[in-house]
Amino acid sequence: MNKTTIKLSGKTRSEHDLIGDMEIPVEYYFGIQTMRALENFEISRSKLYHYPQFIMGLADVKAAAALANNDLGLLDPAITAAIVEACTEIKNGKLHDQFVVDMVQGGAGTSTNMNANEVIANRALEIMGFEKGDYKHCHPNNHVNLSQSTNDAYPTALKIAIYRSIGELIKALERLIIVFQEKGKEFAHVIKMGRTQLQDAVPMTLGQEFDAFATTLKEEVSRLSQNRQLLLEINMGATAIGTGINSDPEYTAICTRHLAEISDIAVVAADNLIEATSDTGVFIMNSSVIKRLAVKLSKICNDLRLLSSGPRTGLNEINLPPMQPGSSIMPGKVNPVIPEVVNQIAYKVIGNDLTVTMASEAGQLQLNVMEPIIAYSLMESIEMLINGLNTLRSKCIVGITANEERCKNMVLNSIGLVTALNPYLGYENSTKVAAEALKTGRGVYDIVLEHKLIDKEKLDEILKPENMIQPRKIDKI
Repeated sequence: MNKTTIKLSGKTRSEHDLIGDMEIPVEYYFGIQTMRALENFEISRSKLYHYPQFIMGLADVKAAAALANNDLGLLDPAITAAIVEACTEIKNGKLHDQFVVDMVQGGAGTSTNMNANEVIANRALEIMGFEKGDYKHCHPNNHVNLSQSTNDAYPTALKIAIYRSIGELIKALERLIIVFQEKGKEFAHVIKMGRTQLQDAVPMTLGQEFDAFATTLKEEVSRLSQNRQLLLEINMGATAIGTGINSDPEYTAICTRHLAEISDIAVVAADNLIEATSDTGVFIMNSSVIKRLAVKLSKICNDLRLLSSGPRTGLNEINLPPMQPGSSIMPGKVNPVIPEVVNQIAYKVIGNDLTVTMASEAGQLQLNVMEPIIAYSLMESIEMLINGLNTLRSKCIVGITANEERCKNMVLNSIGLVTALNPYLGYENSTKVAAEALKTGRGVYDIVLEHKLIDKEKLDEILKPENMIQPRKIDKI
């Protein structure tokens, strides 16, 4: 079992818990409870250190708790200073390889909380000049976990982590939106056929199509930002079930204030800590809007794959950048691998959203013990989406080119062109023209002129691209 990247000397220290004694390699900053979790939960093989934002959230929570306990006279200033310094180091990226527990675990997150408590305690001991494991000077439970329970520390750290991660997701999304907007301008002059139900509809421009992609994603920036604010309500001071047992009456307010300062996030204490401890509705809301973004991205990628299909026997209206050979047997084949991978990311996010939903529903009485799978699902979804957005932008969208002549010719040869003539010919005549075009294979333009339904000058005016892609005044039939 690969617990850490640190080279071991073979020396150990002895630790004990209610289960018994265990020898811990002296190099490990984590202790016996983390070791128990390593033995019990080799589940997803996705470790806490894979999600640094979660580790940073735990560090912020532990530092804020220490400062609050110090303010209340409950924690020695020297121990407080050591704990805060250890937390600061962790927040700056140190010792992340010591956060080794599996993201999926029983115990409502206790293994994660204790992993943090043990690493912080042992680093604080070093800072104070003591050996790791010399817990009488700084204990994982008595000092680092003072005035806390897993049931307030874990969800609070998770909310901070998700809040920050969604912030990074929004930045990645905004960068993609800009590229779609740029393509909208680049393709503004490219006339093409719009389609409904995969059938020819009416003309539009390729620029309008890409502008629509940008707009639909821009809506998600607002939704993500709105739901993100729900994460600001925390339950520090709730301890076990929200009653605040083993915490000072002033602790919640003081700890929340310190956490806001340390994290630079405007967290606020929940009005009802009992409700806040058992409720996971905020995770449902944020998972839902993340899923909505994934669904929209997948739809866009489906469109890109269709628009670039062919090249000889498909739509072939756009060219996606060729990223790699597409087949081990078919020479010359290039596949739309970037949109394909984003589609698959979307499916994973959709599945994770269902997991969050079911885990939230499974809460019982004063605690939802399924929070670890909620944490894993949300953190994974956000990380995969950030990576997918960046990949789609840099390896696909920026390099898309238009096949202008192909787009134009499909418009001129399309039966859908008759829709633009409907206000001038009337529905019955338009239907006859369409039927004849379908039967003979001839173009709508030629049939209208042959039957002298509209003179050529008027027909050319009606069928100008700029007159077919936006509302315009029309003559009475």
